[in-house]
Formats: sequence, C-alpha cells, structure tokens
Amino acid sequence: MRRLSTCLLLLAALLVGSLTAEAQSYVSHKVKKKETIFGIARQYGISTEQLTNANPEMESPDYKLKKGDIIMIPVADKDGQPVTNTTPNDIRRRTIRLGVMLPLHNTNNDGRRMVEYYRGLLMACDTLRHEGISVDVRAWNTPEDGNINAILQDPEAARCDVIVGPLYSKQMAALSNFVEQNNILLFIPFSITAPELYTNRNIFQVYQPVNELTENTARRCAEWFKDFHPVIIDCGDSSSTKGSFTATYRRHLEVLDIKYNLTSLKSTEENFAHAFVLDKPNLVILNTARSPELLSVFARLKALANVNPTMRISMFGYTEWMMYLQHQQENFHRFNVYIPAPYFTNTESTLASQLQQRYVKNFHQDMMPSLPRFAYTGYDHAVFMLRGLHKYGKTFDGAAGRFGYQPVQTPLKFERIGNGGLQNRSFMFIHYKPDGTAETINY
Repeated sequence: MRRLSTCLLLLAALLVGSLTAEAQSYVSHKVKKKETIFGIARQYGISTEQLTNANPEMESPDYKLKKGDIIMIPVADKDGQPVTNTTPNDIRRRTIRLGVMLPLHNTNNDGRRMVEYYRGLLMACDTLRHEGISVDVRAWNTPEDGNINAILQDPEAARCDVIVGPLYSKQMAALSNFVEQNNILLFIPFSITAPELYTNRNIFQVYQPVNELTENTARRCAEWFKDFHPVIIDCGDSSSTKGSFTATYRRHLEVLDIKYNLTSLKSTEENFAHAFVLDKPNLVILNTARSPELLSVFARLKALANVNPTMRISMFGYTEWMMYLQHQQENFHRFNVYIPAPYFTNTESTLASQLQQRYVKNFHQDMMPSLPRFAYTGYDHAVFMLRGLHKYGKTFDGAAGRFGYQPVQTPLKFERIGNGGLQNRSFMFIHYKPDGTAETINY
C-alpha cells in the first residue's frame, strides 16, 4: 500500500492550522512494463526530483516501480518547471482548492471527532490523487468559542472552491455571507441549524432537520409497509421523544386508510396477542428508542411467537438501535428488523477494511468506537464532493446518478430547496433479514 500524501502525514502529527499542498496541476500515468522513474520523467520533460516530489512514496528505500501503478505527473513548462493550470477558472482542469473549517483540536470530543473526520477526508484526497484529481487542502481550527470572522479574513479562505464546515450553528451566518460573496460552495457535514440553506444557493447540507426527517420517515414507512398490519406499542417511557414519530405515522396510516392496533407493555398476554393478526405480516413499532423497553418487547414477542409459530412479525425501529447491534443482532434478525438510517457501515466490506488498515497504519491508532465512524464519513463526503467538482465544476448539484458513487458508509443524493441551497435526501432502511444477512434498501 502506498504511503499517504504529505498533508496527510502532517495531520498524523496533529499539526493543526493552515495545512496546504503546493498548488500544482497533474496528469496521471499508468506504469508500463520495464518503465523506469528516469524514463518517465524524461518522457514528460520533467526532472526525477519533480516526479518524486509529486509521488512521495517513491522516496521510500524499499519503493519499486511496478507495472500497473498509477503515478502523478506534474505539468511542466518548456524549462521543466512545474506550472499551475493554464485555465485557472475552470475547476475541472486544475487543482481543487478545499478549505476545512471545523474544530480540529484535542481538548474535547467535538475536536477529537472532527480530527478523525478530517483524517478520513485526507485519505480520500490521497485516493483521488491516484485518479488524477489534485486537491489543495487548507484547514482552519474553528472551536466553538473561536472568532470565525477573524478566520475569514485570511486571504487563503477567499481562494477556496469549497469549504467543509461549520460544526456550530452560530458560525453559519458569517460563513454563509462569506461563501456567497466569494462564489464558494459550502458543504455542511453535520446536523446544525442552517436557515441560510433556504436562501443561499451555494450551500450543500448533508442532514435534514429533525422535523422533516420525522415526517419523511413516517410517510415512507406507511407507504413501504402498506401491506403489513401495524402494531404500535406504548412502552411507558415518559422521557421518549419518539411519540412525535408514532403520531405522524398514525396520521399517514389514516390517510392511506390502513387499519392498525395499539397495545402496551403493561397489557396482559391475552390483550397483547389480540393486537396481532395471522392473515398478514405484522409490523411492530415502539414509541421509544431506549434499550430496556426494546428488550422487554423482544421478550413479549418471543413468547407470542412460541404460542403462534405461523405468525409473521417484523419491526420498524430507530437509528439509535444501531448502537445495540453488537448485543441484539440475533434478535434483529429473528424479528426481521428494519432501521431507518442516514448511514450504514458494513465493516466486513473490502473498502471499509482497507480504510481501517490505512487509518491505523498512518495514524497509529484505531478509529473511535462511535456510530457513524467519523473517518468513513469524512472519506465519503470528500470523495463525493471532489469527484463531482472535478467532473462538473461548480455546476455540480449532487443529484443522483451524476457519477458512479459507492459509499463506504454515507449515501448522498441532493435536491434543491426552492431557490436556496441543496439538501441531502438520501434515505434507506437497514434490513436485518431472518437468514442472518443484512441489506440496505434505498427509498
């Protein structure tokens, strides 16, 4: 595996500040049999030093040039000196200038999460470099109590093509004005309040507001499972916020004229069983996402299934249930659980495994044990946005089908919000099938 680029190795040392690679234009070259570093450099009219500077892995004592390798060739002028692209206004034919404005520090969990996210982003830049996509990365540490306006006075900020950030809602107004004035795209990676989305066409926002997500999830659930018999269970959790979901879901059921039953964890076994039917599959929905109540429901459903072995039972859950997967995977499969989620990490996939190994090798530590995995999130976001900019320039709108995109964890599909910016509308169910496998259903 090739070493990562210089800017990535700098991050490994946690150098936080303005991280930059030389603004340089490149083309890619696939190595043929018997080619040498000297011969390739002479073919393109550059020096071997310029070639190795563009491919830092060549400096390794054990490096060997192999047939099929993809290496980067810096564009050179007649004197052999690297030059920037001759069409600087066309982002598709030059280095993409990427700015990152997130809390990149080690003083609290926000900073540590964003450092991991940033590392994933830089790993994506390294991957894209081998595809011939050159990226100049500059990062600014923007803690919650930081002065975003002072950071925006840095001349390098105005040179960015796209900025990833912010993490805090209170920094949105200043950043929104800045990107609009300088014709910069703003990619908001996490769920913050951003009313500017509805007026600023330069903004991409990954996550939907909670009320919109609740409405869309309830509608999709009612439509997708229209042939099921819904059973809504009151779990007696006074602290739950999921009542808004079950209320919205019931409203959609009534619009579709779908009959449903209500029951409670406090119900007798007889009354609990009466909420279910035998002539069609039952869809169980709780009004809480907490683990203790979920365990109680599993116990009730097991008892019910033992008495009625032909009864078909499925469950529709909440994203929070993914945190219980390690201990409840058997129950998820047994009861045919569907979980709505904006992300899904198949840790056994080849790409996820390779990224995990690269992360440990370059940063000498594991990813944080959190869901979602922030390094995967940063990788997905960067690959999606940078490939889009490389192909379409600043007309890229993030819509479905713009290019081949296979996420490690986070599917993305943007739609324009009125005359404002673009919001991710990707949605999927994670289905834990009775045969022990899992699938993602895009809806």
